[in-house]
Amino acid sequence: MSPMPATATPSPPSPPQRASQHARDFWQRVSEGMELNQLWSQFMAEARTSYGLYSREFKRDHVADLRRGRRLWALAKQFFWAVLMKLSPARRIILLVAVVFLVVPMIQVQVSDSGVNVGGSSLAFWGGVLLLGLLVLEIADRVTMKRDLEIAREIQHWLVPEKPPQIAGLDVAFVSRPANTVAGDYYDVIPMDLDGQGPNVLLAVADVAGKSLPAALLMATFQASLRTLTTTGRSLPELVRGVNRYACQHSRGGQRFTTAFLARLNPATGELIYTNAGHNAPLLWRASGTLDRLDVGGVPLGIQADFPYECGSAMVKPGDMLVIFTDGVVEAVNQRGEEYDESRLIPLVQRCAGLKAQGLLDTLMFELKIFVGQASQHDDITCMAVRIC
Repeated sequence: MSPMPATATPSPPSPPQRASQHARDFWQRVSEGMELNQLWSQFMAEARTSYGLYSREFKRDHVADLRRGRRLWALAKQFFWAVLMKLSPARRIILLVAVVFLVVPMIQVQVSDSGVNVGGSSLAFWGGVLLLGLLVLEIADRVTMKRDLEIAREIQHWLVPEKPPQIAGLDVAFVSRPANTVAGDYYDVIPMDLDGQGPNVLLAVADVAGKSLPAALLMATFQASLRTLTTTGRSLPELVRGVNRYACQHSRGGQRFTTAFLARLNPATGELIYTNAGHNAPLLWRASGTLDRLDVGGVPLGIQADFPYECGSAMVKPGDMLVIFTDGVVEAVNQRGEEYDESRLIPLVQRCAGLKAQGLLDTLMFELKIFVGQASQHDDITCMAVRIC
């Protein structure tokens, strides 16, 4: 019997190799696998958002007539005060003390004839410690808030359909991208069974004024009222009046209004009855090559409890495509401050009208991403496409 070949034992990594591997693991953990250009894009987007938060408090008219140097100094002071006033009173004091400790060594304060410097590196060190402690406190608050928002996002996902329903004669798709963790946009496709009219479907897209958690909470109340009223078998005009009365009870005198497009569609007959409550007029692209705008309705919900909403109607045929969207789509802004606008959306719908509903939305979101570039998203984006089969 021939002897078994000896198996080579791998040599242990050298100290430089171990150090290199530890460095790679550390960088992978910190960066979560993102490339440098992705990290830079993320940082710039966050910086623009943060600057926008603070710059809203700038009083630019007070510094417009100053010379460049003094104007920059005045804006820097306004920026500092904007940051300072976002903190709690106790943390404001900590920040001020930390800044003093960092500045004192730079101005070389002398307290005696012997030239003893009270500042020096010791005060700078404690100033850095205070800033680090303040950062830790702010991060703890941010993590707690983020955890609460993640829970709110999970709950919000329960309120809207995860996948388009399978409805005979219809090809439905939707997409929603919140500007923050939670959104004020709402979309839904609800089966309805009206007396003697057979199976119908309610198409709903709404946009609560504002963003983030306040808008998300109102969106939840809107969803609850709409779902409840839908089960009563009411006609669309009755449904809109009921939702509007409920919205007026929670709109703080019309300050938290909701724009909405509600439509009842009978897939068997192609009859579409709708109300547009102050919402962006949806696009109904006909297979014949014409475009209709669905704009009949009235003011946003939550402004006037007894407003007499009108209902529009249309007949849809196989090959027609209905596109319902919120203002976050057409008001998406790129780095040059240009809006995406309907002048870009309408040609896209024309080009993609022959695609399935999901294909149209995929193309739209891709073009939006290219158009916006590294600019931050300032509003929720929601779009629903319904193709008649």
